[in-house]
Amino acid sequence: MRLIILGAGGYGHVIEDIAIQSEKYEDILFLDDNSQDKCSTFLQYKKEDTEFYPAFGNNAIRMEWLRRLEENQCRIASFVHPAAYVSPKATIGTGCVILPMSVINTNVLIEKGCIVNCGAVIDHDCIIREGCHICLNATIKANNTIPACTKIEAGEIIENNTYR
Repeated sequence: MRLIILGAGGYGHVIEDIAIQSEKYEDILFLDDNSQDKCSTFLQYKKEDTEFYPAFGNNAIRMEWLRRLEENQCRIASFVHPAAYVSPKATIGTGCVILPMSVINTNVLIEKGCIVNCGAVIDHDCIIREGCHICLNATIKANNTIPACTKIEAGEIIENNTYR
């Protein structure tokens, strides 16, 4: 299996680390608009054994690339770091990344294109709409719904739907 990471910044290299640890990929390639291999050339890499991941920290840009990949029927990777806990009753959407020491409890729905960063906790019965970024050590208490493309800042605690 081959992985094409769109975006070669810091977040792209975080994805590379997780992909290497997964031992799923024989080949990992970066496409980046600041290099010779532009992101816009992604279709030339589309093959049966290739997955793509849009590694952009900006929620809107990540979701735009996710839509482009879906429109072109590309296989989209998702990643759960082995040091994260994800309840077997949680649902994780396409193109999501769950980073180390994160906790995703029972009956949580995380829609496509979300980033759950290191140490974040999402308690039971929460809904995280598409394109969200839950930053380092953020806590989302039980029964909250986070709107699409919301960024929950590092260390922030969300209860009673009190996001900004």
